[in-house]
Amino acid sequence: MSAQSALENTLKEILRVVKPLREDWTTRLKIIDELRGAVESVESLRGATVEPFGSFVSDLFTRWGDLDVSIEFSNGSFVSPYGKKQKQRLLGEVMRAMRQKGGWRRYQLIPNARVPILKVESNLQNVSCDISIDNLKCQMKSRLLFWISEIDTRFRDMVLLVKEWAKTHNINNPKFGTFNSYSLTLLVVFHFQTCAPAIFPPLKDIYPGNLIDDLKGLRADTERHIEETCAANIRRLQSYNLRAENRSSLSELFISFLGKFSDLSLKASELGICTYTGQWQAIKSNMRWLPQTYALFIEDPFEQPENSARAVSKRELSRISETFEMSHHMLISPNQSSLLATLVRPQMLSLMVRTPVRSPVYNSERRQPTHPQRFRAEGSHSQTPSNNNGPRQPTHPLVHRQVHSPSQVQSQYQTVKPKGPSEVQPQFQTVKPKGPSQVQPQFQTVKPKGPSEVQPQFQTVKPKGPSQVQPQFQTVKPKSHPNRATFKKPLLQTYEDQRQQMWRPRSDRQV
Repeated sequence: MSAQSALENTLKEILRVVKPLREDWTTRLKIIDELRGAVESVESLRGATVEPFGSFVSDLFTRWGDLDVSIEFSNGSFVSPYGKKQKQRLLGEVMRAMRQKGGWRRYQLIPNARVPILKVESNLQNVSCDISIDNLKCQMKSRLLFWISEIDTRFRDMVLLVKEWAKTHNINNPKFGTFNSYSLTLLVVFHFQTCAPAIFPPLKDIYPGNLIDDLKGLRADTERHIEETCAANIRRLQSYNLRAENRSSLSELFISFLGKFSDLSLKASELGICTYTGQWQAIKSNMRWLPQTYALFIEDPFEQPENSARAVSKRELSRISETFEMSHHMLISPNQSSLLATLVRPQMLSLMVRTPVRSPVYNSERRQPTHPQRFRAEGSHSQTPSNNNGPRQPTHPLVHRQVHSPSQVQSQYQTVKPKGPSEVQPQFQTVKPKGPSQVQPQFQTVKPKGPSEVQPQFQTVKPKGPSQVQPQFQTVKPKSHPNRATFKKPLLQTYEDQRQQMWRPRSDRQV
């Protein structure tokens, strides 16, 4: 077996261990339900919704990943009605309610953080939770990352591998001057934008403008605008077919990722990483980034010009670059004796040896379309919404057994057993609301009438005219890439932007 093949197999084995099992999904959904119960128990918190975000929603979490949750106070469904002091007070009330309810430990209220949060640990699998108030911007970022990840299945695998590798070398802890998980994810996005041929387009071609500036007014209108804009642009990008796609294996992408950032400490003094444009950018020529006071600049494409890597210190940046360089050298070396030690933590090694073959919710061969793209657990006043096509069809295979009352039905995910691959039809729909608190775009699983109807899609409700396009993902059956999921993926084609920079997602491979 060649060194390249050995690495490819090793990466697949790592993914087999780190990808969440069904019980990992179930546990997190139970935690969300328990938090909802605590919130409902306090009169001043009645009517609030409990909504996850972060890696759980973007489907980029590992079995041991944290859970990020936002408690939303709609206030007539307007975006973000509360200031920082109000959020601090509300988090205090949430903490008291959770203490009374039980099931949690290690409470840590951090009121003076940039975004005030309550850190707790659930008794269920010891999952750590970060709770915030009215954090719609992070919810939308998570959903955008989910849409991006659907362009190419290698992206999710790369993010999971990079996170484990970073933890192995202690460079995934912002408290100690290294990366947070969001900045690591953006590094992978940037790598997919700058490899040859490019896999991802500049993110401005998916959502032009600054997301944070558009989060205003009625929440339902804001979310619908963002969803429709992204869907229309993705469909437009699909219509181009100008060059061959990137056929790199996962191991090739991982090696080139390490090599690309091996000299990061040298570049960081002059260049910043901009996934919005998909390019390295000179810091001095970008007025939004001046004055530069950070060791490393990775711009948040959805909250410009914020630096997602602001926690990285100069001292740690040198060590980070050395880690990239050392790991790159180890992976291209003929001597593969230290391969696993380079990629995973010691506790992972024991799991890889002992863990039998299992059936995770996701694996490199199958990716089931059951993600909590939109999850809202309403209070006791909530009602189960419906859309123009009849009652909403829950799609998550894990929560059906937990739903026992009408107030628990809203936005839950239930088992819909498909009879074959052609029947899996995840759809992103904007539900016509009966009231302000019922606006919930969500994934649904429906049974198609024929093979031609297998189209996971974005849909808008009641278009007013021909200018309101209803773009949709069209699926094709992958045939050649060994890591491709059997779940049918969108038919994505190539795109050439105004600078003649061309990209082609992996999902439209021609064989």
